[in-house]
Amino acid sequence: MRDLLAIEWLKIKRYRTFWILTGFFLLLLLLWNYEASQGNINIGGGKKNHGMSIVNSDYSFPLTWGSTGYWGSIFVMFISILVIILTTNEYSYRTNRQNVLDGWTKMKFFHAKILLVVVLSAATTLSVVVTGAILGWMHARSFSGFFSEFRQIGYFFLLSLDYLGFALLLAILIRRSGLAIGIFLLYAMFIETILWAIINHYANKPLGDLLPLQASDSLLPFPFPPMIRMMNVVPPSLSMTTYLIATCAWCGVYYFAGRALLLRKDW
Repeated sequence: MRDLLAIEWLKIKRYRTFWILTGFFLLLLLLWNYEASQGNINIGGGKKNHGMSIVNSDYSFPLTWGSTGYWGSIFVMFISILVIILTTNEYSYRTNRQNVLDGWTKMKFFHAKILLVVVLSAATTLSVVVTGAILGWMHARSFSGFFSEFRQIGYFFLLSLDYLGFALLLAILIRRSGLAIGIFLLYAMFIETILWAIINHYANKPLGDLLPLQASDSLLPFPFPPMIRMMNVVPPSLSMTTYLIATCAWCGVYYFAGRALLLRKDW
């Protein structure tokens, strides 16, 4: 396992795109959450403390985990695109064949990518923890309640696995970075949203929440301001256990589908 990760690191450590996309993720994660914690993201007014805040600006513990995790779940798209690029590059530059010549099997190649997905998910989760801890301390000047609701960090890790696993499956299926990225963005931003709305409408239940990416998104719902929650206008949802099972099931689907594709297709 360590050898596989070491080889993957050698491939990406001097790759500029890797540093650019991870930099975008880290920068946006910190800046957006900082602005939200200061109450600067409002509807109307155009200035701080004017208009209505569209996010929960209370970043004290334990609320910081839900808020930071939710916005991190949006910016994890950058890391998903990175997974697609790193995987499709193996086919574009024939480095996958070189791996075979060096003694790798198809499964060894596949598991190296799976390990990369797990490590990137852990790294993005750590970034959310650090960001949430910093903003939580800045807001309250105390770490009281630090581990309360800390399970939401686990939810974010599962969400990252879900998104990155889906991206990896697309990359293995399509093998062309531009097309794979286009399909990923189209599905994540439009197709699944349309399917979600149609399913929920005709089922009269939030069954659309069980779609591949929506299942993990539902683990970290939008951090509605307290006033909105008090008005009881938060949309209906399934149980958190259901979302956890669905997310883990989809991660399993990505693994076995990717494995089958790789074994069936030629290099």
